[in-house]
Amino acid sequence: MKVFSIVGNRPQFIKSGPMSLALRDRGVEEIVVHTGQHYDRELSEIFFSELDLSRPAYELDLRTADPTRIEDALAEPIATEQPDWVLVYGDTNSTLAGARAAGDTSVAHVEAGLRSGDLEMPEERNRIEVDRRSALLLTPDERSKDVLETEAVSGRIEVVGDVMADANRRFAPIAREHSTILQELRLEPGAYAVATVHREANVRPGRLGHILEGLSRVSGPVIFPAHPRAREVIASNRLLLGTNLALVAPQGYLDFAALASQARVILTDSGGLQKEAYWYGVPCVTLRPSTEWKDTVELGANTLVDDDPEAIAEAAAKVRISAERPPLYGDGHAAERIADLLVSL
Repeated sequence: MKVFSIVGNRPQFIKSGPMSLALRDRGVEEIVVHTGQHYDRELSEIFFSELDLSRPAYELDLRTADPTRIEDALAEPIATEQPDWVLVYGDTNSTLAGARAAGDTSVAHVEAGLRSGDLEMPEERNRIEVDRRSALLLTPDERSKDVLETEAVSGRIEVVGDVMADANRRFAPIAREHSTILQELRLEPGAYAVATVHREANVRPGRLGHILEGLSRVSGPVIFPAHPRAREVIASNRLLLGTNLALVAPQGYLDFAALASQARVILTDSGGLQKEAYWYGVPCVTLRPSTEWKDTVELGANTLVDDDPEAIAEAAAKVRISAERPPLYGDGHAAERIADLLVSL
């Protein structure tokens, strides 16, 4: 049996780690293709060496998020390999391109059924189209399953949990044990905030300026591992940074896990980091008007603030997370369930 796995950005590399191990354990031949949608070394290349994962069989090095170009580049290796499944993750343009390029090959979509309700987000439109094209829809929870049933998708729906939980269970303890990032940045656990901003809407100069103003009002140090796209906008538009805001290079996965898991609060527009914050027990402030991870908001562990500077600072000061929080998004064994489904079907 042969599975063609498509990854294009850092969160997808993280998700692919437990999946690759689960497929390998079941004797499945996995062909990994790295589209190169994110090509900065700290956002892609270093991940494979850090976690000792096998190199991708195909490295397209496209350096673009254009789904048409990615689709065209994927068509030939899919035709050459003739896989049983095309496996795609999440909601990026690489995800969309992979589902389109699959042709007659069955598509399995990891993180199916997620909806923020905001159709202005390219990611939301990607989710909807990929789910409509998928033969196997692998959801993290019952809420996502209900969404897909309401939309009457044609594929088979299975609640498996979240592969990010698998990665968190496996890698977070390793990160805290081996990383020296807190010492290097002279930080004390629980005495700093971590911020990430990368989504297309948020790196436009106006919105990014508002977000930076809000981060500059947060008390204590705010560590901002800046995505290359955000860093370029900050520099070209001469956006102001508060003295508390430390712009640092993107971190490798293990260093960032150590940094985020020991923060006082996380401020982010990342869907994956909202979940990780919950698993770490760190309160989260989401720099978006909506989220696909609604349970974290309903439980009070995550606050939506959009780009309002005052709301950002107020939420960072007030948001709390319960030490006795219910488990969300699976038990850390989603990849094993997915691999079993791919084999059995």
